[in-house]
Amino acid sequence: MEEDVVPEVQAGATFGGRLREAMEVHGPLAVGLDPHPGLLAAWGCADDPAGLERFAMTGVEALAGAVAAVKPQSAFFERHGSRGVAVLERVLAALAEAGCLSVLDVKRGDVGSTMEAYAQASLADGAPGAADAVTASPYLGLGSLRPALDLAASTGRGVFVLALTSNPEGASVQHARDEDGRAVAAGVARGVAAENAAAVAQGRLGSVGMVVGATTGRAAEQLGLDLAATGAPLLAPGLGAQGATPEDLARVFGPARRQVLATSTRAVLAAGPDVRAVRAAARDLSERCALALAG
Repeated sequence: MEEDVVPEVQAGATFGGRLREAMEVHGPLAVGLDPHPGLLAAWGCADDPAGLERFAMTGVEALAGAVAAVKPQSAFFERHGSRGVAVLERVLAALAEAGCLSVLDVKRGDVGSTMEAYAQASLADGAPGAADAVTASPYLGLGSLRPALDLAASTGRGVFVLALTSNPEGASVQHARDEDGRAVAAGVARGVAAENAAAVAQGRLGSVGMVVGATTGRAAEQLGLDLAATGAPLLAPGLGAQGATPEDLARVFGPARRQVLATSTRAVLAAGPDVRAVRAAARDLSERCALALAG
């Protein structure tokens, strides 16, 4: 069997620029590809590597060309061992071949050579597990992500840094104040703004994004986060099953609404396993998001 080859990103293209173009063409929606046991069962797929591949490749067929990005959740592939990781690599290659942006949800966060290895696995040209962007945790210090930030910049890829997440436990760290009274999450946002400063100066969307939950974004202003000033694409989970609506996005993100890339999984994939039904559900939700976030 030939190895899947992930095409290299076009020289000179930034992730922020490619994402802005994809959002303008397809709308501001990324659909999560999360093959957890419940969804596998709902689609009539066995909870094994063969069922995983059937589910995942059907999702790629349905979603590529219908939304701005697809967001595979690495953990649900990893739980099937090496064969599951091989399926994930095929998914990433198929998305790249179809011209659909991939955001690999891995939430990596470490220091030194370990962080560099994580970066090489997901952000290096030619790596079997390379994606257009990854999620990463800055809570060992934003500087700990330097290997990923630098490699992503050099290969035209992106990094979405966790900032304000929707899990209740997150607030104990993200909302905490330092000795000067500034929230930890606000410090993350300032660091992201610095990474995107050159892009912002040119009126472009940056390539270092932030994860800001659609159900928690209102805390941003209270914590002193100027989301619009960061120039960051804002990956906003929580749409659909978690309770947020497209109309909520506009109210939550306000002046930063044009930076929002909303994410949904179950609200779209519940239409499966029929390819046309999933594609129609994705396009409908994307159109609703575009309408709500226009302005």
